[in-house]
Parts: sequence; structure tokens; C-alpha cells
Amino acid sequence: MVKKAPFIFLFLLSMFTGLSQVNNNGSLIQIKGSVKGKENFEPISGVEIYTNKGRFTTTNALGEFKIEASIGDMLIVESPEFITVRHRITSDEDIDVQVQGYSPSDVRQKKKSEARRNAMNHERFLDSANFYKKTDLEKSIDFIAKSISQLGKRGDKKELSSALTTLGDIYLFHQQYDLAITNLKDALANQESVKAKLLLGKAYLFNDEFQKAERTLSPLLDAKNMIPYQRIELYEALGDANKALSNLKKALDYYREGLEVAQKNQISPKVIDLNSKIADAYADENRIIEAEGFYNNSLNLSKQVAPERLIEENEKVADFYNEKNRYDDEIRLRKKSLNELRQLPQQAVTKANAGLLSPDSITSQRINYKIANAYIAQDKLDEAIPYLERSIVEADGEDDLVVQKDATRKLSEVYRYKGDFSKALESYQNYVAVVDSLYVRKEQEISRAARFNREIATKQNRISSLEQERQLSQSKYNLAVTEQQLFQETSKKQKWIIYSLALGIVLMTLTAFLYYRSNRQQKLANNLLALKSLRTQMNPHFIFNALNSVNTYIAKSDERSANRFLSEFSILMRSVLENSEEDFIPLTKELELLELYVKLEHSRFSDKFDFEIDIDEKIDVDAFEIPPMLLQPYIENAIWHGLRYREEKGFLKISVKQLDLDTLEIVIADNGIGRKKSAELKTSNQKKQKSKGMGNIKKRIQILNDMYKNKVDVFISDLHDDQTGTKVSLKLKKD
Repeated sequence: MVKKAPFIFLFLLSMFTGLSQVNNNGSLIQIKGSVKGKENFEPISGVEIYTNKGRFTTTNALGEFKIEASIGDMLIVESPEFITVRHRITSDEDIDVQVQGYSPSDVRQKKKSEARRNAMNHERFLDSANFYKKTDLEKSIDFIAKSISQLGKRGDKKELSSALTTLGDIYLFHQQYDLAITNLKDALANQESVKAKLLLGKAYLFNDEFQKAERTLSPLLDAKNMIPYQRIELYEALGDANKALSNLKKALDYYREGLEVAQKNQISPKVIDLNSKIADAYADENRIIEAEGFYNNSLNLSKQVAPERLIEENEKVADFYNEKNRYDDEIRLRKKSLNELRQLPQQAVTKANAGLLSPDSITSQRINYKIANAYIAQDKLDEAIPYLERSIVEADGEDDLVVQKDATRKLSEVYRYKGDFSKALESYQNYVAVVDSLYVRKEQEISRAARFNREIATKQNRISSLEQERQLSQSKYNLAVTEQQLFQETSKKQKWIIYSLALGIVLMTLTAFLYYRSNRQQKLANNLLALKSLRTQMNPHFIFNALNSVNTYIAKSDERSANRFLSEFSILMRSVLENSEEDFIPLTKELELLELYVKLEHSRFSDKFDFEIDIDEKIDVDAFEIPPMLLQPYIENAIWHGLRYREEKGFLKISVKQLDLDTLEIVIADNGIGRKKSAELKTSNQKKQKSKGMGNIKKRIQILNDMYKNKVDVFISDLHDDQTGTKVSLKLKKD
């Protein structure tokens, strides 16, 4: 409420100002005058006349003007054709301004030449923006800003719409969908065009706003001036929107109409696309025969175009076979894709993304991994192993950490199924190393993305400022023309003009509010990036010690304990990784993971502590959610820094009780040596590690509370008065 106060104040101030102007008309006088050339008395039209109090008008075709002002106001006469004239108003006498050396023909020629030059520069800058569209986003946006600046304060709306449409297209290509939508809507506000509407529909589609996409695109079905390619894109986009909305019948109808136009105009790429999409729609309806028929059409047509397109269609059909459990057909087709891929003169996928390739990228390592999965689904583990190993080697060479991680984990599971636990452990250790590298890479990507977004926001603000300046100037000019027409009318209509001004201020206030809300959305996006970064900073301390425990069991030839420990540890780690992308998970799931974690630690330090997990049976645990792995660091501290140093066997108790209908209290209590004594025993490196771990937990809680309104509170205290033992109390609120 406090943040909205400035906007409310500005609104009230604007209304008060408007009413004051209405009520104070008696103190104003009407000043008449003219602006002409001194030598030939040629009237000069379009000269801006305004006062230091904000009143504004322009001269008409006869060079005459009328303006309301007060005694003592400064009257300013301004035009590019002559030096600005200033005059202090002392009475209601007429004011005549005579300009020396004014030639109408020279001025007209100069204006035409300048307008022609600005139009050429505008088009040149737009061409440059399109040239750099795919290679340099920042440079493209700079050229758009330059093109808009060439339009001047009263630029043509058609040219402005063209510039904003190009900017929306650039943002769409670089997957900045919100910015694309904003600029395309501004383009349509200046002038309607088929291209802008098509791009806006696509932007809604890519932004998962399918109903808005359909509402935007449907009116274009009646458009008469569309070229065939645009008509195909319209049918395809409407089909995609209806498919996403589960209207498969309508989607198929649109796809077929698009296919008919594409075949009629011999646009081969779109013929392939639409055959493939029709097949996808039939597959969603489980109409296998029809789907396979259209997939075969797309495959046969792909053979007549670029090899890369054939590979793409091969993989799409192979995915279809995978969904239908036709693994032999899938393997055959993917092997064919591998052969086609090897025959290409160069790899279709570059290293531009530094190891974080798109999930849709078609690469040799991904195909090998999918072939291995198909063999595993058939329990052909021996056939799967070579493809997994080949996928790992190729992914390592291409710096594709995502595939390398998945293939390494899958290889570890295959060895475990086969009973080869030493190779399974070795592969799992490699998997952990790849995961650590991937986390580091993701942190770097998040940092680069945040910096990139800030730079793009700055450039977009520059363009918005140019547009606002042009709009304000245009509004100012239009208002002056309106005032000239209304000088002869009654005072009632004068009041309506003032109310229009007040409305303009309200709109500006609304614009400021929307800008404020946009900043809040940006803050939310930054919080999500920070939260994702903190979630990826998992402390490897437990992983390292757990693997040491496995080595200890193996050294003692205790294979059963090693296998049991490794199996439970794998379950825990898999669950941790699966939950790493979530802000909150069900409390039931978190408690299951904590119980598994405590059991693992107890199996390592059974002589150091016993434990109990006490959950009040009256609590509806399923009704609560908690950030994943929020409690684990506190339990780890209790075991490693409290209970482990006791001379006698200690006790760890985790209890969950309900404080009220919407609040739970989770208490982690240990009778260890206490925080003070633990701090005295720690090395400097241990202190640093704890500080970093606890710091990350505090940051997570702070960000989550900021986003979800104080959902989690944590309090840490000594358990006993002699500063032994530690109690962690966490209060969790229901949504």
C-alpha cells in the first residue's frame, strides 16, 4: 500500500491542477499574434508558440496564432527556420513576429530533402538490424533505436510500426517472448499489419499463451492481402495453438488447409513440416496407422531436400516408435540417422552454447544415448553398453555435459543391474564429477543471462524513451491544433479539453504504474535466478564421505553392506537431483528423504548416536510444502559437529508438531557438545565451510520468504543451560 502512495498522490494532484485551471480562467487573457517573413510578409505556418507556464499552440496556414496566458508570462516563439524569440507579456495587445531572411521555397525544399534523407536512413538502419538479427542481438537493437530516432518527433506511424515489428521479430528469434509481445503490440497500436499480427500470434504461442494466440490469429483468416507463405504460417500456428489446447480435430483441419496451400504453391519445407505435424496430431489421438502414414510422407519428402532435414524427420519418427514401444524400428531408424550424420561435411551442432546444448539438438552423442535406452528397454544390456560408452566419449569431446551426465548415470545403472558393482561405482563417481561440472557451468550461464538481461533492458528502455518522447511530442502538436479549432467555442468545451489533459496525466500515471510493476516482475525473475543458483550449490561433503564409507565396506570385503549403502545413497541422490529445480516439495517427501539420510549417517556412526523421528499423528502432513533439502544441513551439523564429538553415545530427535491450523513446527534437537565447544574444535577450513553452507540456507530462506510472504522461520538455540546440545526450531506455514 505504501508503494502505491506516490501514484495516488500524483493522480489527486493532476485532478486538482485540472480543476484549478478551470476555476482560474478569469485570470487568463487571450493573446493574438502572427509570425511572418520581414522582407515579403510571407506567413510562416507550424511555428510552435508556448508559455513558460506550459500553454502551447502553433501558427495556422496564415501564420496566425491565439494562446491564453497571464500578465508576466514569458511567450516563446520557436521554429527550426529561425532563431527562437522570447517576449514578456505585459498586456493583451497583439504580438507580431517578423523573421528576417525567410524564404518559403527554400524552407519547403529543405524540409523535403531532410524528410527524404531521414526515410532513407530509417530503411538502411532497419536493413542493418535484420542483417545482425541472428548473430548479434545487441547490435540489432542499436540499429532499431537509430531507425526510430530518424523518424523525429512527428514520425510517420507506418514507419514506426515497421521498426517495432522488426524489433519484435528480433526478440522472438532470441526467445525473449515478453519483450517481443510488448513491441509487437506497440507496432499494431501504431498501424495494423498482417506481419505484426502473425508475429504476435507466434510470440503468444511460444510463450504458452495459447488462447491469446488463437484470438490474435483467428481474425487473419478473413484477410485478403496475405501472400501464400503467410497463409501457410497462419494455418500452421492456429493448428499448433489448438493442438496445445487439446482441440485435435480443429488442429488437424488447420494443418490440412495449410498443407493444401503449401502443395499448391510448391513450398517444400512447409509441406514436410505440415505432414509431420499432422502425424503428431494423429499420434496424440492414438490413431497409429494414420500417424505412420503421414510420418512416411514426411520421410520420403525429406529425402528430396537437405540431408539435415532427413535426419531431423528420422529422429522425430524414431521418437514416435519409442512412444509406441516399437524399439526395433526405433533402433533401426536411429542407426540410419547416425550414418547420415557421419556423411555430413560438418557437424550440424556447434559448440556455441558451451556444453549446454538445446534438448532438441540432433547430435551423434544424443542419438547413441537414445539407441542405448531402446536396448535397455528390451533388457539387452550388453548391446546398450557400447552405445552408452560411445555417447559419453562423444559428449566429452563436444563438451555436451548434459548428455555426458545422463549417459554416465545410465551406464552406472546398467553395470549395477549386471552385478558389476566396481564398474558401477566407477561410473557413478564419474557421474558425480560431471554433475559438479554441470552445476558450475549452470552458475556461469545464470550469471551471463542476468548480465545479458540487464543490457537488453537498458537498450529496450532507450527505445521506449524514444517512443514516449515521440508520443508526447505528437500529443502536444495534436493538442495545439485542437486548441486552434476550439478557440471560438463555448467554455463548456474548454473544460472538456482540460479534462482531456487530466486524462492524459492519468494515463501517464498508469504508464508509471505499469513500469513499476514491470520492475517488480524483473525483481521476481532475479529472485528466481538467485534461488536456482543457490539450489545448485549442493555441499559435496556428504557425497565424499558416503563414497569413503562404500570404499571402507569394500576394503572389508563387506559387499552386502557396500551394495545396500550404495543403493540407498543412489536413491537419496536421485531424489535430491529430481527436486533440485523445485522451490517447494511436499513435506511428506522431504521427511522420507531426511529419514533415509539419517539412516545412512547412523549406519556410519552407529556407535555415536541413536535417533528418533516423531510426527504427531493428528497432523495432515500432505497439506504442507517445504523447500527441498532445507532441513538436511541442520541435521548434518547436529551429527558432525555435535554428536560425533561426544564421549558417550548421543541422541538425535526430529519432531513435527502443529502449532495452529496453518503452522507446523519442526524441531531438530541433539544432546551433543553444543555450538560453543564445537566452534572451539573446528579448523579454520571447517568454519569457512559451515559459514558458506549456513549462509546459502539463510539466503534461500530470505528469497523464499520474500517471494512467498514469510513462509519459513528458523530459530537456533542451545538445548541446555550449560550450552550443551543444540535445538533448531523451524516454523512452516501453509499456502
